[in-house]
Amino acid sequence: MTITVAVETPLQDDVRALVDALNAHLLPLSPVEFQFKMTVEQMAGEDTTVFIARDQNGHAVGCGALKEHDGQIGEVKRMFTLPSVRGKRVGSILLDAITGLAREKGMTRLVLETGVGSGFDAAWRLYERSGFTRCGVLLDYPDSEHSAFYEKRLALTPAQ
Repeated sequence: MTITVAVETPLQDDVRALVDALNAHLLPLSPVEFQFKMTVEQMAGEDTTVFIARDQNGHAVGCGALKEHDGQIGEVKRMFTLPSVRGKRVGSILLDAITGLAREKGMTRLVLETGVGSGFDAAWRLYERSGFTRCGVLLDYPDSEHSAFYEKRLALTPAQ
């Protein structure tokens, strides 16, 4: 399977459908008040860069976003792959693209919030394999038993 990842606007019908699938996937996993979703309109904001993974036929099969909080901290948001491509490294490719952009922008730390419970095991494995470690509460999220927080320190690369 050939996967391409590119920065795209989330304001496309197939990306909206992907985000709808993400929201439907999350709905039974955590109480709604502890699901910190971004709408596609919010994802289209100046502070957020959206990456879309497409298969060889051009179908949107995954997404992830980098939200900038200040010059040093970036947040990984809206990570999702369709069930049909899970286990095929699409999430890793998306996370690598997000991490690469964060480094290019000079960020020194990536953070994320995700859920807890068996429905999030694969996400935890992805983040941990990608160098993220568990940490305490981040940004303006509430401290709750429904959230897990991760961070990854990014090394600065010397100027060329």
